[in-house]
Amino acid sequence: MKKTEWPIRWDLLLRYRLIEIIALWEGRLTTNHICHGFGIGRQQASKDINTYLRELAPGNLVYDRHLKGYVPASDFQPVVTRGQPEEYLELACRHQALSNCFENLNIGLPDSCVIRAPCRQVSPEITRAVVTACRQKRRVHIDYMSLEHPDGQELLIEPHTLVMTGRGWHVRAWSEALRGFGDFRLSRFQDTIRVSRDKSRHREEHDERWNRTVRLRLQPSPVLTPAQRKLAAADYGMEDGPIEVHCREAMVPWLLPMLGLPSGGRDDDLPSSPLELMNADSLPPWLKTAQVRPLSADTVKAV
Repeated sequence: MKKTEWPIRWDLLLRYRLIEIIALWEGRLTTNHICHGFGIGRQQASKDINTYLRELAPGNLVYDRHLKGYVPASDFQPVVTRGQPEEYLELACRHQALSNCFENLNIGLPDSCVIRAPCRQVSPEITRAVVTACRQKRRVHIDYMSLEHPDGQELLIEPHTLVMTGRGWHVRAWSEALRGFGDFRLSRFQDTIRVSRDKSRHREEHDERWNRTVRLRLQPSPVLTPAQRKLAAADYGMEDGPIEVHCREAMVPWLLPMLGLPSGGRDDDLPSSPLELMNADSLPPWLKTAQVRPLSADTVKAV
């Protein structure tokens, strides 16, 4: 981001960010994106694009008459975003990545710090291809790195949904080689990716574990002291006793590790597993044997 451009009105900043994110990660921006995103008219949306190009980023976007929209220029440079895939993927999951703005805006908010774990960046080309395949329900040829194939393995997948697990972004997809649905980390996709003209034969409605819902009943662990159980209950909003969490069956192996509070050596930290899963016996058999290891190209055989 260019701090020299501030101050920009908050509502304009959000619209300019949308312009950059959609153009960079989808490869095509229209006034409809802004109209639908902010409930404004087409004339105002067009004005926003023109103002962005005139005052913030001249030459960043090029109008493509064939696509009837703006595409990123070959020398596109982010101005009001960081150009990171998380910005688009969070937007795609209906999250407002406002914390990314707070760090760079002097708007009178309390001091804040966003902790980011290091991760391999995903190129716009890979993200665009995956988004296109999900939307158009098409097959994708990828070169995918895994524990069994650290140098890459050619796979044909049929993706249907992008998922944020808390550990990074992956795509839920059918794999021809694995003969089942699994989770594929975007950071492990190599640049040799190609969206096929062939339509997917295995889609979201065919992913049984994706469409089934699991009910997790949770309470503070009985190994805690009474004071610790009270603290765990407060941390997880258990004012009225045990809580129930509903989750897609396919996502349970990702969710269970996120329900613990890891100890960092602080005196006020609880043990690493402050919760107890009360209905573990009711989980599907594959979840009991998976030992909460997420299904991925490294683990899935036939799902």
